[in-house]
Amino acid sequence: MLGELINQGYGEQEDLNCAEKLLSAANKVYHLGLDKEDIKLASGFGSGMAIEDKCGALTASIMVLGKMFVIDRAHESTRIKELAKELFEEYQKEMGSVDCAPLKKSYRTEELKCRYVIFKAAEILERIVQRESQNTINKNME
Repeated sequence: MLGELINQGYGEQEDLNCAEKLLSAANKVYHLGLDKEDIKLASGFGSGMAIEDKCGALTASIMVLGKMFVIDRAHESTRIKELAKELFEEYQKEMGSVDCAPLKKSYRTEELKCRYVIFKAAEILERIVQRESQNTINKNME
């Protein structure tokens, strides 16, 4: 559902950057309880933190993972580190890079901008969220 939303052009009419699009779409799909002011937290991560470094859609994905799977703070467990590492490794494997500059060179088009790049981040995030949510449900049932 998250990937579908991105693939349909979510956030383009509002002129959101890649990080804002992913965080805002995830907020809608996963009912994260973020408001418009909260989405601004992702603004500086677009275009690879404005220096074409780490992909903004990936950094926003980590924000989503933190919101969903960190209870109080990151140091409570290694879970957020493990999930972030998995996200980056899967993205690297599927897309060939986690950095904005080479991703833009390979996948950005004038018509769709970075929609495919964001879609792939959303797709991988969605797989992780579905699995982790199911694991949490299963643990709670034991």
